[in-house]
Amino acid sequence: MRFVFAIVAFVLAAVMIVLGIAQRTVFLGPSSTSLSTTVPGGARYIVIDDKALTAFPGSQTITVSGSDTVFAAYGRSSDVRAWIGDDEYAAVSHDGDEPALTSTVTESNDSAGSGALDLSAGQPSALSNPAGSDLWLEEFTAEKSLTTTINVPEGISVIIASDGADAAPNTLSIAWPADNATPWAGPLILGGAILALLGLAAYIWALIHLRRSRGPRRNVPRGPLIPRLPRLPDRKAIKAGDSARPRSSSRSLMAVVPVMLVTALALSGCSADLWPSGQASSEPTITPTPDATSAPEMATDVPPPSVTVPQLERIVRKIAVLTADADASLNADAIATRFVGPALEQRVANYKIRAVLPAYTPPPALPASPLTLTLPQQSSTWPRVVLSVIQNADDPTIAPTALLMTQASPRANYLVEYAVQLEPEAQVPEVAPATIGAPLIAPDSKLLAMAPKQLAAAYADVLAQGEASASYKLFDAEGDSFRPQVGLEKKTERKAALPTTATLEFTSTPGDGSTVALATNESGAIVAVNVAETEVVKPVDAGATVSPPVGSASAALSGVTASAKGIQSTFAYQLLFHVPAAGSDDKIVLLGVAQGQISSVELP
Repeated sequence: MRFVFAIVAFVLAAVMIVLGIAQRTVFLGPSSTSLSTTVPGGARYIVIDDKALTAFPGSQTITVSGSDTVFAAYGRSSDVRAWIGDDEYAAVSHDGDEPALTSTVTESNDSAGSGALDLSAGQPSALSNPAGSDLWLEEFTAEKSLTTTINVPEGISVIIASDGADAAPNTLSIAWPADNATPWAGPLILGGAILALLGLAAYIWALIHLRRSRGPRRNVPRGPLIPRLPRLPDRKAIKAGDSARPRSSSRSLMAVVPVMLVTALALSGCSADLWPSGQASSEPTITPTPDATSAPEMATDVPPPSVTVPQLERIVRKIAVLTADADASLNADAIATRFVGPALEQRVANYKIRAVLPAYTPPPALPASPLTLTLPQQSSTWPRVVLSVIQNADDPTIAPTALLMTQASPRANYLVEYAVQLEPEAQVPEVAPATIGAPLIAPDSKLLAMAPKQLAAAYADVLAQGEASASYKLFDAEGDSFRPQVGLEKKTERKAALPTTATLEFTSTPGDGSTVALATNESGAIVAVNVAETEVVKPVDAGATVSPPVGSASAALSGVTASAKGIQSTFAYQLLFHVPAAGSDDKIVLLGVAQGQISSVELP
């Protein structure tokens, strides 16, 4: 009976192991689901919409080919459509009832629009090439063929192009991971191995029992004599090859079984695909692509934030690299591709001064990371605004830099309009998280302690008149390190130090820069403005002259060594304030400032 149990155990073990291995080989299903298409029409852009990307659950592996240069990027579906504008493109989608991707070519709009471009010269334009756009959450470029894996939810689309002038690569496929786990393969293989061990134990036990049953027996009464049988040949005369080999066969079987068990255990492994999962769903767990799912669900009437944190980190990194190169080479054309307004004006003037005076102090370096604050505008239209505060990772003792950037249109990049250094004692107010963003406050809003459009003129008056200004009590003097540098007391000192042969007059007015205000949590706002201050030096007596100091910025910008008419110098102040809500007892606080001389000319 023991031999019967051992044989049955071996047979069942073999069947279980074979079935377990077959699940991982012969019966194993495909590891992915794939859809492909070839887009006709020669469109310069192809857009894979979110219906196609989310046709099956899991991450999306996109393969694109069909041109020398292959470009792909993903972003919000609304942003992708806005970038395309009126240009012709092929839309790739998926109907849930169809086993393939579908494509539709959208004709271009000949009327002038946000995306209509003249490419008659046949050369790629910076505006027609989607590579490098600040709208994309992430982008990829390759030669001939591109394969990349992303994991994006609904509301995200992929744009495919070549260089914006040539036709886009039109052969593409999307693959999703399929659940081909075999949760019973592991238990079958391991169970078969255990059953084989039990059969081996039963077989050994049966052999031991058989050997014991053939041992010496008790003496019994003698019966009749039995005739003696003929004598068998001597054992030594029997050849080794002629003997029966029951022991050899049993040893062979005992040697085969461990080998089979070791093989089965090795095949069973520790893969999670071989074992039942404790989760309710058998779908694979996949880490979402950063950026694509960073924004929470918001109310339908609240626009999304204009950028995400990883997106802004890439934008700031690109701007920081370009700025460092432009500052070192005094390249005004390069800096104009990423700066605008007061920030550009101040930097270009600094380049002009350093071209004449190499030892002149350069503008503060623009750090690339880390971003300690990100406050994007809630907007699905253009222009868009984002505020960021960046700490210098190499030297934490340097004051953080606050950047206020604007994007004029979908195909324009973000440009730095204000770049200021925070005050040493500045406390940035609580703002909404970057995943929510903040609304833009109207310049004439009456919901603040002072309308944003009045802020520049009010602070300029404080600088000019000090305590005599009607706005003096509205601004917090404590922690304002800028006022002592250019305020009334400093102006009075400079006038007193001037020779009696000349006069010095100051005028402070709002600058030409935009007034930008973003809401804070306590119904206040962070407001960026700029102030232009001019100082005019004139000789008093006829025939007298005035001269800018040798080696000064005024001398470098004006090129004048002496003037009988007088010299007018203009200084620009970029200012960042926190304005409390209307009715609050708090004062307006200066958060950051950047100053620099932007011009110096002889009076006509």
